[in-house]
Amino acid sequence: MNVVDTRPTTRRRTRRRAAAGGSPRTRDDRRVVITGIGVAAPGGMGVKAFWDLITAGRTATRAITLFDATGFRSRIAAECDFDPGAHGLSPQEIRRMDRAAQLGVVATREAIADSGLTTADVPPERLGVTIGSAVGCTMGLEEEYLVLSDGGRKWLVDPAYGVPQLYGYMVPSTIATEIAWAGGAEGPVALISTGCTAGLDSVGYGYQLVKEGTAGAVVAGATDAPISPITVACFDAIKATSPSNDAPEHASRPFDLNRNGFVLGEGSAILVLEERNAALRRGAQVYAEIVGFASRSNAYHMTGLKPDGREMAEAIRAAMRQARLRPEDVDYINAHGSGTRQNDRHETAAFKSALGERAYRVPVSSIKSMIGHSLGAIGSIEVAACALAIRNNVVPPTANLHTADPECDLDYVPLTAREQPVDVVLSVGSGFGGFQTAMLLARERDGTRGGDDHD
Repeated sequence: MNVVDTRPTTRRRTRRRAAAGGSPRTRDDRRVVITGIGVAAPGGMGVKAFWDLITAGRTATRAITLFDATGFRSRIAAECDFDPGAHGLSPQEIRRMDRAAQLGVVATREAIADSGLTTADVPPERLGVTIGSAVGCTMGLEEEYLVLSDGGRKWLVDPAYGVPQLYGYMVPSTIATEIAWAGGAEGPVALISTGCTAGLDSVGYGYQLVKEGTAGAVVAGATDAPISPITVACFDAIKATSPSNDAPEHASRPFDLNRNGFVLGEGSAILVLEERNAALRRGAQVYAEIVGFASRSNAYHMTGLKPDGREMAEAIRAAMRQARLRPEDVDYINAHGSGTRQNDRHETAAFKSALGERAYRVPVSSIKSMIGHSLGAIGSIEVAACALAIRNNVVPPTANLHTADPECDLDYVPLTAREQPVDVVLSVGSGFGGFQTAMLLARERDGTRGGDDHD
């Protein structure tokens, strides 16, 4: 693949930049790195608590405490132990924001502080925000509906009882707005809602904004707080969640022969993305470089997956072409690993199709076994885990994997984290509606990396 983009439009842009006294750099010259991470996850708030939990192989799944789950099929979840006031939110912010926005703002503040980014480095109009969420302000909406309808007893509700923030709960983009305010971002702001791939897709979109030069830096990530009666009821209806209520800490068991569904979770992860040269000039730490991103759709079924994993495999191949990487370059795969039978078979087939024999030799694991499936947020939380795996040369384990499923015959790193060199990580996501996303992260190094985004 030719490194130089010779398309006429690119040549014209390059000539215009040179004539204006700017650097005659192409899109391919702009490399994107992660310089800050913030995490709000089950088992402990903050990056350190999150990393300690997933590398220790501990689980944060338990009986639901956020509401009375009596009578539900699945009564377990991975909840955040989250006190918004203790984590720096004012009473006004707590009143105004849904729990999903609160988690996102707390993670944003940690990520920006971790990056050390200031307006002296990137002016507000050059700072963008891309946030993913699958279900938006579900908790706020449901709570307010119960008030307006007198617990569901009234068909005609009285709007006079609605809080002033009710309209904001209806519009998921208010979450991205809150995070933009928290970060002082006046550049492009977007809310990405592609179901369970939203967290990966939002980071991918932020990566593209920085790579093309639309933004100098982007606060990218996702947040979801779906542990509410309506969400639990929806997954109960299709029997997607685990009914192992008597042993919640062992209920999430991706790739295990005895798995019986995923465990709902909540949380947020926010990343600061910057153009590599600008980040290095200001002396920023670099966790990892994003080197490839691609998404596909199966156009097949709202919740079903084809067993051959063809669409996920194509997303992986497209991301690898963009990154100019070969299967043997991949050191670790962060699997979607939801713990449903069709998903685990689907992505196992996709890894074999996209990576060939390398699929049998590269470690694969699912952190959902420890922190549950936080829907739109999980993709960003997993990207954070991948960047930390590169930083620390540690592969997180798949907890609760005791009995191998013959149909899932790869190296899923059961129970115990593995210390090994980790230079390139593949992270994948699969979502209802047929969404399939792949992202590649690599250890930042000198020299060129990253290819043509038009795969």
